[in-house]
Amino acid sequence: MMGAFIDMAAAALVLGVGATLLLDGWSWLLNRGFGVKSLSFCLVGRWFALMRDGQFRHNGIGKAPEQTGECVLGWTAHYAIGVLFALPLLYWQGGQWLAAPTLAPALILGAVTVLMPFLLMQPAFGLGVAAANTPKPWQARLKSLSSHLVFGVGLYLSALVYNAWSVNLLPV
Repeated sequence: MMGAFIDMAAAALVLGVGATLLLDGWSWLLNRGFGVKSLSFCLVGRWFALMRDGQFRHNGIGKAPEQTGECVLGWTAHYAIGVLFALPLLYWQGGQWLAAPTLAPALILGAVTVLMPFLLMQPAFGLGVAAANTPKPWQARLKSLSSHLVFGVGLYLSALVYNAWSVNLLPV
């Protein structure tokens, strides 16, 4: 039982980190090639750091006081969330999917994960539900959705790498 848990955790680590790396590459490309700004993960770290003081919601997270170590905390949280987002895919699809990954389940999970920023992070940052309080809400929503779909593609590609580099450890 413990071995299956460790195998699942290892697969989630590989898939989550790989998908998050692809997402970061996508964000870098959008920024460098097209001037499209991405979320500052330092602000994510600020949000998490301020939770220790009981502050979970902000009128504008960028106006909140800077916190020591917020960038390290934010980037760590970004990758940890990527790993956590990989777990539902592995539980839903199981070892058979990991042995022969297909794109559709990974894209579906990527699309579903956009609910987290829409319903949790954006309201907590003062941006409203699904970026409703931003100057261009639909542009923000499409950027979030496209980023989460890229994350889904990253899950799929990382599963291919995992499958190619390892003996399939999860039960089929």
